[in-house]
Amino acid sequence: MNRRTVLAMAVGAVLLIPGCTGTGGSSKGADAKAPDDPSKVSGTIKVLTVRTDLVQDGTMKKYAAEFNKTYPKVKVEFEALTNYEAEVKIRMNTENYGDVLLIPAVIKKADYPKFFASLGTEAERSKKYRFTDYTTVDGKVYGQSPIGVAPGFLYNKRIWKEAGVTAWPTTPAEFLQDLKAIKARTDAIPYYTNFAAGWTLTSWTSVDGAVHCDPQATTKLAEGDPWAEGADLRVGDTLLHDIVKAGLVEKDPTTSNWEESKPRTAKGEIATQWLGTWAIVQFQDAARKAGVNPDDIGFMPFPSQTDGTFCATVAPDYNQAVNVHSKYKEAARAWIDWFTDKSTYGKDNLAISPLKNASMPEVLKPYEEQGVKLIEVDDSKGAQVKQVDSDSEVGIYAPEYRQNLVDLARGARKGSLDGFLADLSKRWTDAQKNLGS
Repeated sequence: MNRRTVLAMAVGAVLLIPGCTGTGGSSKGADAKAPDDPSKVSGTIKVLTVRTDLVQDGTMKKYAAEFNKTYPKVKVEFEALTNYEAEVKIRMNTENYGDVLLIPAVIKKADYPKFFASLGTEAERSKKYRFTDYTTVDGKVYGQSPIGVAPGFLYNKRIWKEAGVTAWPTTPAEFLQDLKAIKARTDAIPYYTNFAAGWTLTSWTSVDGAVHCDPQATTKLAEGDPWAEGADLRVGDTLLHDIVKAGLVEKDPTTSNWEESKPRTAKGEIATQWLGTWAIVQFQDAARKAGVNPDDIGFMPFPSQTDGTFCATVAPDYNQAVNVHSKYKEAARAWIDWFTDKSTYGKDNLAISPLKNASMPEVLKPYEEQGVKLIEVDDSKGAQVKQVDSDSEVGIYAPEYRQNLVDLARGARKGSLDGFLADLSKRWTDAQKNLGS
């Protein structure tokens, strides 16, 4: 599954499942308590996942075998879903939606207690884990991500060097000049939009917070205008527009191909893509399979500095939760705790650990060496942002608006950039007024 960063950002989305009550009677607000004695925990639990690749190649089965060394009486069964969001949404009209599942974007944050068992209080869990505010309702935490991700430009270092660029650009204008140098001095496509995949374009929303190193970026989305002059999303959308308008992208974005873009980037046919840390291991694997150097895969932050420092936001991947109706809540909770704390899943995916005392992954060493500041954005207004986004029909977590932006820049859609962004601003701020924000 490759859209994990995008879907993680959609936590707390405001759509309701038609006909789904989620009522658990006495189960509502139930806790999934951490086991005191692993040898006494038993039951067969079903774990729903988006990682079809890891189920098919036996990796998840290996994790379960390790888990059983601590919890020998728990049997773990996996079900990997290709179209996870759509399928789980339907299942959640019943009580049968696995024992452990990834919190779907479709569930309103306020409704988490109807569907999921509490993992404990935020006051307690936040001492040990990052990202607890993303799933906190009334002081209780209802989900835990096993990994964190950070956005950035995944790039071919060899190609950038051939173009004469050895230092990370510090402004959008410098970034544009560097892409123009790549076009002039190499045969590579300077930037690849991955327009056809759609979800890849939604990752541009994650520039929010990074441009101005602002932990309160989500609050500003809820209460301000994201496309005001100098605002983070305006800066990001303007750069994407200018890249396309300058002819620095694939010839026909509508025929782009996500899977093919991995080996093409590894081999140097494509120079740059805006993705996330989660993609690094996939592109390195593509390099090995293509017989080229995986060390050519680099990762750089958005070209903006605050007080001379680059910043990158860190956010959770999908959050695992315990079905409030599960007969084996203790076993399900044991799996989540073990998978988060003890499994090698995070290291295997070169990911950021949710454990506050863990070191950064090897792939982020360039960030550490260059002093990139990693910030966690306060998500306390996250549900409000999703409500405004839904009411305004802008869709900052959906692909259409940036596909429209790319079409505008390449001349397939009429209008100006200022007019396009002004329309987004009006729809967004009108929705805020209607909600009384």
